[in-house]
Amino acid sequence: MDALSDVLRVVQLSGAVFLNGEFTAPWCLISEADSDVCAAYLPRSERVVSYHLIVEGSCVARLVDDEHSALRVDAGELLVVPQGDEHLMGSTLDMTPTRAAPLLAEHLETLPGEVMRVMYGGGGAPTRIVCGFLTCDEMLSNPLLASLPRIFKVDVSRTVESAWLASALGFAAAEAAGQRAGSATVLAKLSELLFVEALRRCIDTLPQHEKGWLAGVRDRYVGRALSRLHAQPAHPWTVDELAGNVGLSRSALAQRFTDLLGQPPMQYLARWRLHTAARQLRSGRQSLAEVADAVGYDSEAAFSRAFKREFGLPPASWRTSQEREAGTMDMNAVSRIERDGMAAQGYARRS
Repeated sequence: MDALSDVLRVVQLSGAVFLNGEFTAPWCLISEADSDVCAAYLPRSERVVSYHLIVEGSCVARLVDDEHSALRVDAGELLVVPQGDEHLMGSTLDMTPTRAAPLLAEHLETLPGEVMRVMYGGGGAPTRIVCGFLTCDEMLSNPLLASLPRIFKVDVSRTVESAWLASALGFAAAEAAGQRAGSATVLAKLSELLFVEALRRCIDTLPQHEKGWLAGVRDRYVGRALSRLHAQPAHPWTVDELAGNVGLSRSALAQRFTDLLGQPPMQYLARWRLHTAARQLRSGRQSLAEVADAVGYDSEAAFSRAFKREFGLPPASWRTSQEREAGTMDMNAVSRIERDGMAAQGYARRS
């Protein structure tokens, strides 16, 4: 499995399309990943990615707090705001913007969870936009999401392999407009696919001398190294062995890896092991010893110390806090707590 696919598996995207809009000039909206809007479609999440697919026409957009981030987005392009930041969109950004959330509130009350249809603007040239968001079940330090620009666009319609995507986008627009039974589910899966394709296009169009995780994935040697580390996090890797696997000398790989990712290979591996362990703790039923072994730690004590340095809590306490937040304390959770050496009776009294 390649490094991008592996990280996407860990991120665990959940997508939803919530708006099929027609906006007529002049218009200008201020939008963000509003928690109430998101909660009407998907479970609440700290990590929300906003995106807007321009189906017809064009618009301009920028981050509210960064005038230099302005860009024009045309039909066939996808605007992505990976951190869900507040952003402006409109036929022009020189007019007082209207907040999008109040426009959507009435629709949320009458048709919760369904794709909303909104018409707004001054009656001039139209722009049709399909809007959605994705939630990501992952911590803030995920290397993929941390590497993305705060706002960017990709052309999802004009490459050799775009025939299937063009058909899919046409299908998405028809589904959003038609509001057929099951449309929300179909569009949710398509929105996840769109985001993955946006990431691939983003990697393909990176400047030659770009640094960061995405540039590392693209690099012939560092990308291979990342794939090896992700595929076998529990393996007792050394830089020498990793270099031999990817066809470089030890010093050349260490330098190349550090230049692109800002940290040496073994430091990257240590953090990846801990984030893999966190995912297993949150979604699995393994004991701490089983999780520690699965990510390459020889002892539960060493694993607990490393985990606390990274996340601020010992693994058992961290898992309990995650279960409380998700409201999933059940008998299996109590059994895990007992295995982890915690007192289950206290939780039984509070539940």
